[in-house]
Amino acid sequence: MDSLNHLLSGFGAILAPANLLVALIGVTAGTAVGVLPGIGPAMTVALLLPLTYGMEPTQAFILFAGIFYGGMYGGSTTSILLNTPGESASVVTAIEGNKMAKAGRAAQALATAAIGSFIAGTLANILLVFVTPYVVTFAISLGAPDYFALMLLAFVAVSAVLGTSRVRGFASLLLGLVVGIVGIDAVTGQQRLTLGVPQLADGIDVIVVAVGIFAVGEALWVAAHLRRSKPVVIPVGQPWLGKEDWKRSWRPWLRGTALGFPFGAVPAGGAEIPTFLSYVTEKRLAKHPEEFGKGAIEGVAGPEAANNASAAGTLVPMLAIGLPTTATTAVMLAAFESYGIQPGPLLFERQPALVWTLIASLFVGNLMLLVLNLPLAPAWAKLLQIPRPYLYAGILFFASMGAYAVNAQPLDLLLLAVLGLLGFGMRRFGLPVLPLIVGVILGPRAELQGRRSLQLTGGELSGLIGGPVSITIYVIIALVLAWPLLRRTARLVRRSA
Repeated sequence: MDSLNHLLSGFGAILAPANLLVALIGVTAGTAVGVLPGIGPAMTVALLLPLTYGMEPTQAFILFAGIFYGGMYGGSTTSILLNTPGESASVVTAIEGNKMAKAGRAAQALATAAIGSFIAGTLANILLVFVTPYVVTFAISLGAPDYFALMLLAFVAVSAVLGTSRVRGFASLLLGLVVGIVGIDAVTGQQRLTLGVPQLADGIDVIVVAVGIFAVGEALWVAAHLRRSKPVVIPVGQPWLGKEDWKRSWRPWLRGTALGFPFGAVPAGGAEIPTFLSYVTEKRLAKHPEEFGKGAIEGVAGPEAANNASAAGTLVPMLAIGLPTTATTAVMLAAFESYGIQPGPLLFERQPALVWTLIASLFVGNLMLLVLNLPLAPAWAKLLQIPRPYLYAGILFFASMGAYAVNAQPLDLLLLAVLGLLGFGMRRFGLPVLPLIVGVILGPRAELQGRRSLQLTGGELSGLIGGPVSITIYVIIALVLAWPLLRRTARLVRRSA
């Protein structure tokens, strides 16, 4: 009841005209930067941080929260329309969303993403208010073996379950793991696969990898086939969800929310794992699994809901224990410290007005984003009517700008070209690109948690097996890997009987 009273006081503060204006500016700017490949909410918050020193802390964090949520919305737009994720958490949305767009259902894909994001964000914000103490207690109880097992599950899920070939899936994952280990070994300090280039010591930024593999790779693939096929203007379609679309979307919205919030709240969780697992879950539960890979609306609704629910979940460890789980929350943590505010268990007691106004701003910003994005769905979808040579020339231009803006070094442009050629080659030989992105994002994290687990037992493999959580996950992994064999054996037994 105390939480509800605090939340009502937060709504009283956020509904002040000045605070509403700041929230509107935040969500609008967040949506804009989310649409641009490579310029994500983390970078925008970092760039605006020096400009907010003269603002009141409460208004500054309302602005940052709006950018955070708006970036999640905007990232799905380019994923669906141009197969170019603006954020790593929007990678999964591109799989089915872009196929829907090419089939003339771009507006429906954007609508289910916007509505799903609103529903998931609202439900996750409610959970943020009422279950934060319990989620934090569970998150703190997890150890390094549990985190390592979770990441192994993500590797197996995207490599063995998605795609038509497990061999190709694991080959793509291996490529991603190789790209992910480029840089300095955090334990020994040795450089790995840097080829003597000092700029590679910090590794290859995941945004450069995602933009290169998706945007540049897609542009090269389209260019290679442009002369062989006549350009076709893709129809926009109806700007609203039909009855069948609603029927197929509402369950994925709820399941995505249920997956996204806990993963966001777990330290080192983030939005990537639940979006991957949401896609796998929807594919398994779908009544029309044959549509996956061809534009299944469930493959957009579930991951987008998981993405936005996770965004609210990531604020739990950041506010309650001072532990950021994403790049954006890390920058927000730096902003707290710049104002002399220390996130942690005492934050809710020392700064209740700031915290509850910030949480209330998430509800208001979520509603603003729905009002802004839903009417714009057909307008965004009309981008597909631009002739493909001009469209993909623009994609390459903004992709190059986004990649260069990450570190402001020319080497990233060369890496972008190399990764674009790699993405083109993967499309040519039928390798799925999603496992590669997963390997790049989660590979370093899995290595870190795996090393911590082994260090606790002096190098014994038993250190990778922690408590009930990790054991349960390993059982799930074994079942996933053995499922084709078990299914084939069951068929043979059935035939012989």
